Amino acid sequence: MCIGIPARVLAVDGLRAECRAFDGALRSVDLSLLGAQPPGTWLLVHLDTAREILDPERAAAIAAALQALAAVLAGDAAAGGFGDLETRPPQLPPHLRAAGEPSA
Repeated sequence: MCIGIPARVLAVDGLRAECRAFDGALRSVDLSLLGAQPPGTWLLVHLDTAREILDPERAAAIAAALQALAAVLAGDAAAGGFGDLETRPPQLPPHLRAAGEPSA
């Protein structure tokens, strides 16, 4: 499984960018799939390759989810961060539901 990390462009040199990830880490990111991006742009980065341009709100939401996941993995079951699951519980796809089980 590959997890996308939100990172903000600090400087660009051709199709490479120095970015600061949501956790503060500096990363050298390949921009080949998106083209050069101006400083300040938020990117979704997989394996040090930019895959998607993010708006600041989506970058913050992804960062919050990753921080909550890290807290839960560290044993903090009350970390929260998955508020959307309270209003929209996860549902099995139709082919995995038991016969007669309601859909979402």
